[in-house]
Amino acid sequence: MDLSCGRINFNSVELEGSNRNQHGENVPNTSPVEANNNKSDLSDGGDLLYGLQDVPPWYITICLAIQHNLEMITSAVAVPFLLTPALCMENDDPDKANIISTLIFVSGIITVMQSTIGTTLPIVQGSSISYLLPSLAIMSLPKWKCPNLDGMSPAEKTEEWQVRMREIQGAILFASMFEILIALTGCIGYLTKFITPITIAPAIMLIGLSLFNNVMVECSKNYYAAGSMVLLLIIFSQHLRNIEIPIPWSRRSINSNRNPKAFPIFQVFPILLALIVVWCVCAILTFLEYLPVGDAARVDVKSRIIEEAPWFRIPYPFQWGLPTVSIGAVVGVLCGVLTSTVESMGDYCCCASVIREPVPPEHAMNRGIFIEGLGCVLSAIFGTGNASTSYSSNIGTLAVTKVGSRRVIQVAGVIMICLGLVGKAGSIFVSLPDPILGGMFLFLFPLVMAVGLATLKDVNLESSRNIFIVSFSIFLGLAVSQWIHAHPELINTGTPELDSLLQILLSTGMFVAGFTGFILDNTISGTDEERGLCGRQAAEAASKICRDTSYDLPFGMSIVKRFNIFKWFPLSPTYEHHPITLLQFWKSANARVSLPIQNNSTNNGILQSFHSTSAL
Repeated sequence: MDLSCGRINFNSVELEGSNRNQHGENVPNTSPVEANNNKSDLSDGGDLLYGLQDVPPWYITICLAIQHNLEMITSAVAVPFLLTPALCMENDDPDKANIISTLIFVSGIITVMQSTIGTTLPIVQGSSISYLLPSLAIMSLPKWKCPNLDGMSPAEKTEEWQVRMREIQGAILFASMFEILIALTGCIGYLTKFITPITIAPAIMLIGLSLFNNVMVECSKNYYAAGSMVLLLIIFSQHLRNIEIPIPWSRRSINSNRNPKAFPIFQVFPILLALIVVWCVCAILTFLEYLPVGDAARVDVKSRIIEEAPWFRIPYPFQWGLPTVSIGAVVGVLCGVLTSTVESMGDYCCCASVIREPVPPEHAMNRGIFIEGLGCVLSAIFGTGNASTSYSSNIGTLAVTKVGSRRVIQVAGVIMICLGLVGKAGSIFVSLPDPILGGMFLFLFPLVMAVGLATLKDVNLESSRNIFIVSFSIFLGLAVSQWIHAHPELINTGTPELDSLLQILLSTGMFVAGFTGFILDNTISGTDEERGLCGRQAAEAASKICRDTSYDLPFGMSIVKRFNIFKWFPLSPTYEHHPITLLQFWKSANARVSLPIQNNSTNNGILQSFHSTSAL
């Protein structure tokens, strides 16, 4: 098979008699079972302890699931902590715990759906920072400026933040419909031709860069606590990552090249360990009254949240009221939808690579994006204040633990659902001192920038064209967004609705950088190899000819395979033809007309007919 960029020769692939190995040699065909058993042998990262369809023992499954829960929740709480101040919610409002519990509850539902009927890959779903920036931009509009809460009754204070929450809910609800639409219509393959890594990298990098001011606000509440958190995170995750703790009862090693009775605890749990250490120190200093009353590092600052949070609470749809809708807010959130969609598609391919599975075919991509869009709708309906996306950090956990079982992620989703029903569980995370969280964000958000940098791995960075597009897009995104934030009065078209739309878009650095990169990348001439499309085209070609059943649905496959109509449905595992090709087929069919002509080579004037030779 010729996988050179721009020319993919499917005719040279011998699908029935033989296959070609990575050296181009013909090798005998193997059954799907044999191919699945040999996946780990073909990788350079060593054998997996458990593959995608393996089921570990129940006690191992639960322990691994809890580990994914800790990873997810630590990252998920970042969004409510940064969003609630913009909603004009008081620092010790018990509803913060209810928002986090709702977020965890909905994330569990989406995680189970994604790993079961979505891509069927072991991917954790949770709140996305891609949606946080548009939400903050919406709340920065003059109409949503926080009033003085002093003197207001509790009911009035509640209404102040709930009316803002309903605005964000409406924006996410309608913007998410676009994500569902592009999945149902199978347009993802067409969009990726124009949204290249050069387009998406500046947008993702601006997610981390644009939040530096919010992070420093939290860190400034107590520099010692925030600095201690950052310092421990660096030491644990970088300096001590190769230190292993002996485990006498262990039978297997996470890495076969290491001591079979040792565990790299600092590599696997750096955030959790640093959080526990700094939190305990702050608790001791609070008990000894070393920290003055009112200091943000005291652990009793938010004690009201824990006391008033219910033990059990069932989140329900529209619990904060019916969503409100404005065009500017919907369009602003739409740029978060596009960024999250492309980022998730990259996560799918990365996850498949980590667990030694083929590149997800187009139907699996469509189902994954469809489930994420449906998850965003659920998030808006339940009022999490955010939307859903796949978590790259949990994919890293798969690489460390060598466990790619989807059953582990399904159990993790069930545990998240249960935790979301326990109000006290959410209140514990809310009660974390703000400076500690600020230090954690200062460590995590640069990693978001690293995700953007990683998308450029297939791009030719020696090209002056690419260097210009990426650097200019990032700089313009920072410059324009910061300028608009500082001078909101500059936008005055005479139409309030248009002013709001432009204010939201131009103050969202992610949108400015992504839009600039999109225009420049699609207007400045460049080869597919230069733009980073070669690797994508080769992966798509390989997935089309791969007969692996890993991405089949867990039920109903006999019906799906029996009826040919499902070949036209973009979410079906048998999907082969995009519905738009029906138009091409209809045109080609009409082109085959029978034309009478006179055969001059004969004397009897026999009429012959022929079909036009128009290519399909």
